[in-house]
Amino acid sequence: MIYTLRDYQQESSDAAASFFQTKNDRNGLLVLPTGAGKSLVIADIAFRLGAPLLVLQPSREILSQNYAKLRSYGVEDCSIYSASLNSKKISRITFATIGSIMAHIDDFDHFKYIIVDEAHCVNASQGQYKQFFDKVKRKILGLTATPYRLTSALQYLDREGKQHFRPKDDEGSQKFDERIASRELTMETRCVLKFLTRTRPRVFHDVVYQVDISTLLSRGYLANVDYFDLSVVDQSKLRRNSTGMDFDDKSLFSEFKQTNFGDYLLSIVQRLLHPKDGKPRRGILVFTKYLEECEALVKRLPSCSLVSGSTPKKERDEILENFKLGCIDVLVNVGVLTTGFDYPELDTVVMARPTMSLALYYQIIGRGIRPHSSKKSLWFVDLCGNIKRFGKVEDLHLAEPNPGEYIITGCAEGATKQLTQVYF
Repeated sequence: MIYTLRDYQQESSDAAASFFQTKNDRNGLLVLPTGAGKSLVIADIAFRLGAPLLVLQPSREILSQNYAKLRSYGVEDCSIYSASLNSKKISRITFATIGSIMAHIDDFDHFKYIIVDEAHCVNASQGQYKQFFDKVKRKILGLTATPYRLTSALQYLDREGKQHFRPKDDEGSQKFDERIASRELTMETRCVLKFLTRTRPRVFHDVVYQVDISTLLSRGYLANVDYFDLSVVDQSKLRRNSTGMDFDDKSLFSEFKQTNFGDYLLSIVQRLLHPKDGKPRRGILVFTKYLEECEALVKRLPSCSLVSGSTPKKERDEILENFKLGCIDVLVNVGVLTTGFDYPELDTVVMARPTMSLALYYQIIGRGIRPHSSKKSLWFVDLCGNIKRFGKVEDLHLAEPNPGEYIITGCAEGATKQLTQVYF
């Protein structure tokens, strides 16, 4: 079967082909929103490249989807190399998980082209991806909807909250320490979203093609999102953990207890099960921070199931299938369904956890942003202040104010602001 690509999908594939033909040692990124059809783009790129291509996938679920899409093109010389899928075959086009190939790394040295799906998973400083890239030394093309990583850094702040930097000379550095000792300056670990091309070290250098969410929404390629900010968590009472990149469990537990968060979550889900218009939701997917909240909902709701990292594969697959069939009204999980869960009919997502990660926020909304004829829009219900922090995903925009200096901007609390390369 030959597919007719949408204009941006064809442009993505063309940009990828041009990238691989360019003779330099710079790696590139395709930035495509969730629901843009990345598996179709990967299939088209693989179809048109003649030399051996290795496609690295972050999970067996996403690997299976992309492999099946390529096979639907009528391409036979492709295979799966993944221990979790019980298949270790190498073909001209090989879909693999990074963990499976590391023990046999020399067997993959002949691939001319490398594509990395979900490229934001790549740690440029350490890990299996870095080991493999250092070994093979090939041009690499990454695909992602979220081209940034959350990192932390120590900041020095004065009494007005203004940031100061340590001087490089010895005398200046000594005076800087004196200001810290006198408490004129305080030290605080804060987080920053770093664009993948602006990390040091880095794997990816250039954005070779991108399309914004707003563009796909305006063309009807994604579902509209109705946002409901029903937050009860007082953000001012939440402290950061030692990394500065997430909330401290003790302060979060305390705030959840203060607000009777479990009861509030239950009441919200019950209201969603019986909306005022009388039309039942196609499915309610709930994301929580802790397993205890999932278990409490399952006990108190008649048609509710949970999946977590400890749910056996067979049981998990059965639960997901029953949810898609409508046999389960509410599915709760602790972060395991942020990627790789493809259910276009899903029309209700409840985010019952705060986060400092724009990628996690985006991915959670992305579970329901795929369009389907059975739904008018996605209902996104936020109970923990995330909409105020990041704004609407359709307002996210990739910009390049200076050559090579990519940033993501958004609109939160009525104001446009830069979300990457800034501390918060």
